[in-house]
Amino acid sequence: VAKRGLKDYYGAIADYTKVIELAPNFATAYNYRGLAKRGLKDYYGAIADYTKAIELDTDHTAYNNRGSAKDDLKDYYGAIADFTKSIELSPNYADAYYNRGISKFNLKDYYGAIADHTKAIELNPNDDEAYYNRGRAKESIGDLNGACADWKKAAELGDTEAAERVANKCT
Repeated sequence: VAKRGLKDYYGAIADYTKVIELAPNFATAYNYRGLAKRGLKDYYGAIADYTKAIELDTDHTAYNNRGSAKDDLKDYYGAIADFTKSIELSPNYADAYYNRGISKFNLKDYYGAIADHTKAIELNPNDDEAYYNRGRAKESIGDLNGACADWKKAAELGDTEAAERVANKCT
């Protein structure tokens, strides 16, 4: 975990692999090794590890992580399915709503993105990225006033990109 935190992904993968050799049914090791592989942009390897973690222990975080890797591969429908399963397993997991909103935005389902980011904000009212991205979705449907309100809130929470949008697009 420390190596992954230091972005020593190869070292982290080696350590997680050793853990798996010693405890082949330890789902968390597969999930964490998937995170390290994703750090190296080995999305297929990450998906394989998340899938193994899910086989061993149905865990909402492994579904969320696998969804993120699928989103990285532009498999937005697959990502949405995994985020939805994560939400089914843990209905108050804000990250899964946020991530599903990103995938829906990428599919141009702006109303779906707004709904998911709204739920993420309800669960985590200090998530500047959820406000920022809900603002992007509102802008995409022509609701510039709503977008500006979200970007202003995101800027108040410290999001510099949102502050730039407020300065450039909002009066």
